[in-house]
Amino acid sequence: MLSTPASLMLTERQREMLDFLRTYQRTHGVMPSTRDIQKAFGFSSQTAAMSHLRALEKKGVIQRHAGLARAVVFPQDLERAEIVDVPVYGSIPAGLAVDAEQQAEGCISVDVHTLGIPRHARTFALKVRGDSMTGAHILDGDFVVLEVREPRPRDIVAALIDGETTLKRYLVRNGRPYLKAENPEYPDLIPASELVIQGVMITLIRHVR
Repeated sequence: MLSTPASLMLTERQREMLDFLRTYQRTHGVMPSTRDIQKAFGFSSQTAAMSHLRALEKKGVIQRHAGLARAVVFPQDLERAEIVDVPVYGSIPAGLAVDAEQQAEGCISVDVHTLGIPRHARTFALKVRGDSMTGAHILDGDFVVLEVREPRPRDIVAALIDGETTLKRYLVRNGRPYLKAENPEYPDLIPASELVIQGVMITLIRHVR
């Protein structure tokens, strides 16, 4: 007796769900949250989204990682998939620098291969506030993933400048580093006494509303 591939036994709604997962992953670099799924399909609760994910898992077309948010992979991608949790340390202004105090606000789970994150990189994420980096296509509400390393000129960095933190482009003029916005309405930031680079941006995650 011939076996039937699991994908051929999916209901129409399950096929739609699988297509949504693949499209969202290609577009955003991460899997949708259960809230994203709830909104996309008009479910009354996130529990309904979880039920559909469990059904897809039972049929072998997805695999979930317990304890990791958004951690869904496709079986054929398991050999190259490597899901890691990146801590989110609050938000960072893409505008004028503000007080540097930040609090951890959970984490986001990402596939390091999909986003091109170095395997052993020390990473963290910040949510962007403001419009000073729009010229670099970084918008209010985006998440930037940063690596803890020394910056190179023209890197986009999270920086502590004279006790305040901001997201800007790192430049060097006449041997002196300074920060530049990607919006002509904002001035260059030249440190009076302190400039500490906290992380160098390596990728961006955008949630399309």
